[in-house]
Amino acid sequence: MEKTKRIEYRGVKEIGEKKLVGFRVVCEDMKEFGEEIPKASMKLVERKSEIKHLVEPVNLIGAFKVAEESQDEDGYWSCFEVEAIEDVPEGMVSLTIPKQKYAVLNFKGHSSEIIDVYTDLHQWITDNGYERTPEKWTLEIYSEWSENEDNVDLCDPVK
Repeated sequence: MEKTKRIEYRGVKEIGEKKLVGFRVVCEDMKEFGEEIPKASMKLVERKSEIKHLVEPVNLIGAFKVAEESQDEDGYWSCFEVEAIEDVPEGMVSLTIPKQKYAVLNFKGHSSEIIDVYTDLHQWITDNGYERTPEKWTLEIYSEWSENEDNVDLCDPVK
């Protein structure tokens, strides 16, 4: 099966605070993340009804820091956005992402290609005179998520 990659640069925009509830995935090496994140995301979808105050439409949101500053920031969060964090279901965690400025690229294609698409986004950031801020939260906001194709806004923090 030939993979197709479709990208659209959406420029730089400020995204308001995000309150998230879901699962934190921590792995020893990058290869494991490729296996564990989809498992956590599927489990999250199965348990969606347990989460209070979901923001509609419900989008899967991934969050991580490229340059985490502590063990508490290590990993990848697979979450749903909520209006308020209340009664977090057993086994899940909550996370609040502050308002930040992001370079945004929309990607449609197979999830295995996302890591390569970040190279395109990072080049766009440099070419357009922005500076990445890897110590801040990166967001992946999915409007579609499946085994075959994702539709996701990759949001890389910039200043």
